[in-house]
Amino acid sequence: MKYTFLRSFAAGILLATTVCGTVYISNNSDEKPKTPVQTTEKEPAAPRSLSDEEMKVQLESSGYVVQTKDEYDKKIEETKNAVQKEQPAEESKDVNQVIFFVTEGMTSIDVGKILVEAKITDNANKFSQRVEKKGVQNRLRPGVYKVDSKMSVDEIISSVFK
Repeated sequence: MKYTFLRSFAAGILLATTVCGTVYISNNSDEKPKTPVQTTEKEPAAPRSLSDEEMKVQLESSGYVVQTKDEYDKKIEETKNAVQKEQPAEESKDVNQVIFFVTEGMTSIDVGKILVEAKITDNANKFSQRVEKKGVQNRLRPGVYKVDSKMSVDEIISSVFK
């Protein structure tokens, strides 16, 4: 690049700045505009509140299951009762059975800790490593699960990590 080109460019920038500054200073800003300017402010629209039925319909159309607290509690009780009916009295001495809830954000190590507390598995880390080895660690979904000590580790993994 030649220096003359660079000097010409700088001179052009200086000239443009001088002209803009002169126009800005010479403009009489004390004068009122010839036509009055009217401004109107629009009030923001209030958000429409949905009724319970409208919210329920909208959630169900998005694929959600909507339950009242009473319905939820009733389903939990039914699940617990169904599990208790399925347990034979003779085998309950030798078999450890656990019903546990998986919530949003739980990982395979959390499930392993629950199974260790229930004496279904011996080590939560080994359980988690087995899950990762099978490649199903991202398939854990919230819900209620039932496992027992008669099940193998692979059966437990396949029933919880669907």
